[in-house]
Amino acid sequence: MIPAMPATAASSHRRKRSSRKGSATALRFGRLAAMGAVAVLILIAGVWGSWGTAQHVMLTKGRERGTVEVTRCGTETCTGPYTPSSAGSTARARVVIEKSVAVQKGRTYTVVVKPDTDEVVRSGPAGVLFAWVPMGGALLLASVVVAGGLGRARVGWALAGTGVALLTAAFLAV
Repeated sequence: MIPAMPATAASSHRRKRSSRKGSATALRFGRLAAMGAVAVLILIAGVWGSWGTAQHVMLTKGRERGTVEVTRCGTETCTGPYTPSSAGSTARARVVIEKSVAVQKGRTYTVVVKPDTDEVVRSGPAGVLFAWVPMGGALLLASVVVAGGLGRARVGWALAGTGVALLTAAFLAV
């Protein structure tokens, strides 16, 4: 303390500095909480978007499995006859598979039938990887939020690397 300065001025200066420190800590915590919530929400959305198809492909016990030969393709779906390969599965004259870059007219694919429908999804390693493509995109998006918003560059790079690996594996498998 400076001798010419009253004692009350020095203590009020310390209070201002500590209140700024407290508000900066609260803002930092708020930013981390908000960005963490956004990153978690993005990852949950990726799992949600993938699980609709992935559950049929990954949990095949008790499901009808077989092959479909694609004979006709429209703008969003392709159709063809279904030949069963699992016990209890019945042949169908026409099943529907989602049209994507992975499905071409004239080719035969191993598939799993969605319960109580005539819709099928690809099975095997290609089907599993293709089902998790939305999760790969979510990992890439979350990596930007984690690295930029949370300041965790290494974790961001790990998320981005995992997302790129998943998307690359799906591209190569399909």
